[in-house]
Amino acid sequence: MSTTYATGIPVQRTPPTLTANSLDLFSLKGKTALITGASAGIGLAVAEAFAEAGANIVLGYNSSAAAEQTAAALAERTGVTVVAVHCPVTDPAAIDRAFEVALAKFKVLDIVVANAGITWTGGAVLDPPDHAEWHKVVDVDLHGSYYTAKATGLIFKRQGFGSLIFTSSISAKIVNIPQMQTAYNISKAAVTHMTKCLAVEWAGFGRVNCISPGYTITEITKFADQSMREQWLRLTPMGREASPRELVGAYMYLASDASTYTTGTDLVIDGGYTLV
Repeated sequence: MSTTYATGIPVQRTPPTLTANSLDLFSLKGKTALITGASAGIGLAVAEAFAEAGANIVLGYNSSAAAEQTAAALAERTGVTVVAVHCPVTDPAAIDRAFEVALAKFKVLDIVVANAGITWTGGAVLDPPDHAEWHKVVDVDLHGSYYTAKATGLIFKRQGFGSLIFTSSISAKIVNIPQMQTAYNISKAAVTHMTKCLAVEWAGFGRVNCISPGYTITEITKFADQSMREQWLRLTPMGREASPRELVGAYMYLASDASTYTTGTDLVIDGGYTLV
C-alpha cells in the first residue's frame, strides 16, 4: 500500500519481501554497481567486494592509466562483468556520459557509490597565495558528490529503486590535527548533511547513506610524514590506521537487501577516533 509522507513524497507502506536466509540478504548477485574513484584505495576495495558478492561493476576513474587492466583482472577473478568508464566527477557532462555507458551495458543501476575525493595539503587557510587549491578540493569532494548524486537520483527515480552511498569522512565531525585542512573538512561535512537531505527527498524511490572512515591506508594520505602519522595514531584508541578492506562490510550492508530500512545514516568506522 502506498501513501504520502508529511512532505508530500509518495512512499510505500508495505515492507519488501526478503529472502528467508539471512546471509543471502547480503548477496549482490545480479545487481549492478557504479563506483566513482574506483581505480585505487577505498573505491577499488569496494569494487572488489561488490564483485565478489556477485554484482556487475562499473569502475569509474579519472586519470588512472591502468583502469582498463584493473577492470579486466577483476572480471576474470570474480566471473562478473566489469567495465571501466572515464568519470571525472568535476565534469557533470562526463558523469552523464559514464552513466549512459553503464545503462547501455546493464540497463539498470542498483547501487552507486560516490567515492571520488582528494585531500587538502595547502596548510592553513591563510597559507596558499591564491584560491586555486581551495576550489580544487571543494570541486571534487563536494560538487563532484552533488553532480554524481544528481545523475544517480534521476535514474533511481525513473527505476523506482536504488541505493546511493557517499564516502564521507570523520573530518565531517572533527577538526583534524596536526594538519590544517579546512576545505576538506567543510566539504565532507556538507556531504554528510547532503546524505540526510537526499534521504528524505528520495524516500519514495531510493535510499541514501554515507560512510565516514577514519585514517585509512590509501594514496590520499601519502602526504603525511611519519611524525604526523604518529600523532594520528596517538589519538586513535585502536592505535593504527585501517586497511581499505576493513571498510567494505559497511558498504556491502548499505548496498544490499540487508539494509532496506536504512536511509540517511552515517556509519563511522574510525578505530574509536571520534570517541575521545
